[in-house]
Amino acid sequence: MNVHHGQVEIPTNGKGLYEITREVQSTIDRCGVRNGTATVFVQHTSCSVVIMENADPTARRDLEEFFDRLVPEEAGYFTHGSEGSDDMPSHIRMVLTRTSETVPVIDGKMQLGTWQGIFLFEHRRAPHRRKVFVIVIGE
Repeated sequence: MNVHHGQVEIPTNGKGLYEITREVQSTIDRCGVRNGTATVFVQHTSCSVVIMENADPTARRDLEEFFDRLVPEEAGYFTHGSEGSDDMPSHIRMVLTRTSETVPVIDGKMQLGTWQGIFLFEHRRAPHRRKVFVIVIGE
């Protein structure tokens, strides 16, 4: 059993979903693991990693709109706001989603469904550079 790791830095332009499927697959390709798992982990508390439909962009817009309504930025009951009105909502959105996803790898390829992609879900309005770790375990 081999363990490999890589890091990808993802620039964001503010809130939204940023597909990182190619970057994750490139990390798998470089390490040479044919069969195993790939775990994608984001090292931040104001963004997350999700598997989402990658074919129709309206599905992603609907998800973003849903989170804007579910966790509004101007909620009067938040006390944590040291980095702005989107700070606490971004933490809640991260908790409601995930900071990691694990995908099976068979014959060197992630076994995502036909319409699935891996996305960094940025919850902050300002641009950021997010560190995403990819750990590949297998043979």
